[in-house]
Formats: sequence, C-alpha cells, structure tokens
Amino acid sequence: MFCRTTDRSRSHNPVDHWHDERRHHHPDLTKLRGWKAMQDEADLPGSGWAEERKWALRMGLTGADSIEDKSIPTFARGELPHYAGINTFLKAPYAEDVTEVGDYDATVLGIPFDGGTTYRAGTRFGPQGVRKISALYTPYNYEMAVDLREQMTLCDAGDVFTIPANIEKTFDQISRAVNHVASSGSLPIMIGGDHSIGFPCVRGIAECTSKKIGIIHFDRHADIQEKDLDERMHTTPWFHATNMENVPAKNLVQVGIGGWQVPRDAVKVARDRETNIITMGDMEKMGIDKTAEMALEMAWDGVDMVYLSFDIDSIDCGFVPGTGWPEPGGFLPREALGLVSKVAAEGICGMELVEVAPPYDQSEITALMGTRVIVDVLGSLVSSGKMGAHKRHMDKPVKIPHGEFEGKRWSNAT
Repeated sequence: MFCRTTDRSRSHNPVDHWHDERRHHHPDLTKLRGWKAMQDEADLPGSGWAEERKWALRMGLTGADSIEDKSIPTFARGELPHYAGINTFLKAPYAEDVTEVGDYDATVLGIPFDGGTTYRAGTRFGPQGVRKISALYTPYNYEMAVDLREQMTLCDAGDVFTIPANIEKTFDQISRAVNHVASSGSLPIMIGGDHSIGFPCVRGIAECTSKKIGIIHFDRHADIQEKDLDERMHTTPWFHATNMENVPAKNLVQVGIGGWQVPRDAVKVARDRETNIITMGDMEKMGIDKTAEMALEMAWDGVDMVYLSFDIDSIDCGFVPGTGWPEPGGFLPREALGLVSKVAAEGICGMELVEVAPPYDQSEITALMGTRVIVDVLGSLVSSGKMGAHKRHMDKPVKIPHGEFEGKRWSNAT
C-alpha cells in the first residue's frame, strides 16, 4: 500500500492538531482542583522545613562524609526517614514538659484506656497504633494545598496516666489533662481509647469555659444510655456529657447511627432529650454537603463552639477491622473524610478519635484511617482560618500544680 505525498508530509504532532481535534466535552484543566493545587503549592512557605533540617543536624550530628545530601544527620531526627525514629503523632515535637503545650496551636493527647469496653478490649493500644502509622504521612496535603508544618504548630504531650481498674479515677485523670491543654489555649486532640472517654474529654473543656458547647458525633452507635452493665461505659458518654449545664442535649448531633447495634435504651434517652440523629441512610440520600450543613446548623444553634467526636467504627468494617464493635454498612472512607473536613471548617474546640483497637487490625489500616481523620481535621482548620478560634472562649482557665524537680533525668550532668 502506498501513501500519497500529502499524507507523508502531514505533521503527526498532536500539538499541531489541538485546535482542530480537541475533545470539547472535557472540562477546562485549569478549572480542576489538581491543576490549581499544583499552582497553590508555590505560595506555601518553606521556612519550617528548612528549620527542621537545621534542627536535625544540631540534635543528630552531621552525616557521614559519603552522604551527598548534607541535610541528612547521623541520628534520625524529625520527619525522615519515615521508618525510623521515636514516634510521636506525625513526628511532631514531644512536649515532655506539659507546661509548654500553650506554645503550640494544637496538642495531641493519647488516652490508652479500654476499661469502658463491653465486648472486645484492645483500644488501650490505640494511641500507640495511631502514632506508629502516622509516621507514614508528611505534613503536606496536595489537594488542600496545606502544609501543617509551615502553617501551624503541633506537639504531642504523650499519654494520660489512666487507671486500668478504675473508670471513675481514669475519668478524673482525663478531665484534668484536657483541662490543662484547653486552659493553655492549645487545641486538644485526643486519641483513644474506647468511647467512654468522650464524657471526661468534653467535661475537661466545659470546665474551662462559661460558654456553651455543641457536639457532632460520628458513629454507628448512639452511646447515650445512662449505664451499661451497671457502670458508665463506652456506650454512655453523651448521657453524662449532656447533663452538664453548658453542653445542651439539643446541640448533640449524631451522624451515621443505625444497624443492629443500637440499644433501645439509648433510643429512649435520645427521644426524651430531643437530640438529633442522622442515620447512614439519611446521609446516603442527602449527600455529604447537605448532611454536613444540617449537622452544623443543629450543633451550632445557640452555642459558642463545637466539639468533634469520631468513632472509627462509623466507617464500614471492611475498611476498619481493628475496632471493638465492627459494623457493616458504615461510611466509605471518602465520605467520612469529606464530612469531618466540612465540620472542622467551621471551627472546633477539641476532637477525639476513638475505638482503634490494634490487636484486631489488619496491616494497620484502621490506625491509618484514624490518622487520616485527624490530619484532615487539622488541614481543614488551617485552610479555613479557624485554627485557634476556640481560644477566646476559654474564660475560666484551670491552673494545675506541677511537682518540684531539679537536674536531668537519668543523666550524669549536673
């Protein structure tokens, strides 16, 4: 077969035919988030990352002469490498002296407690599991065009000293720890632990303010009965939280509730107290945007700030097997992340991530999802300019004494 001369001389470069042959049904690339995020990255500062690399060389010594990248230290310090180091959440600084938490926009607190569990224990290892897998992340999110290291400050204050055999003493310890962080002005981010910690966490914030607090709670379970097995358990936090004068029951909004694990006792309390429930089916019909809009309207009605509670079992158990009460039919991960981001964009006074149980986890995917919920909340707060908005409401700060000590721990230094 022979080609005509005109065919042989014709250009085959697609650029030469773009205007003739382009597909008009495709959207304009410059209107897509992927293109815009690429441009937005250029506007993000880089001083925080430069400072961290200098810090790593000071704390970890300069690297071997054969290392070409002179920002690499001898001892691993900071974010890199992701497989090494002593894990705090997101490799953030460890606030060993908790009197320093006020120097940071947000403070992570581990609450290793599963004494409120009524079926499968193991969430006492939740903070360890979440911190460990959080090393996989960087502080930069491409789609949000947010770099947490550059645009906020974050520390990890370690774990609350919980009392395994005593739920009430543990509650007092938790409230005291949250008191301290909230009073400092830093945003408390709690990693549980079972959901019983919801009550003492909210109490810890409520005791630091005269203002009113609403709650947005993502879960498959209502968690609002007065007692379970004759005690305050992980099925009871919102009964006791909404007993507090400045935490109105009418501003409790529960999203994702449903299935075969909601006790009728809890439903009676919800009805009596006129709380708000949006089921998983409701969310499916309305969509993410409308669900978030309704939840925010109800939670913020007449209050000054909102607390966010996220139970990992609100997500379909096929994605999060490592939890004490797995339930099919929950959120898809994208739905959950979309919802918490929209809630956080209006500002929060604190958040908890609960019910991650590493003993039942598979390839750490449940802990990874928990990490992602937290960093998406932080990213949304930064992106919307709401980080720190809660501070002005902490008008009754609590002062907690510390012990006296001079010298250095486990050291020969004088």
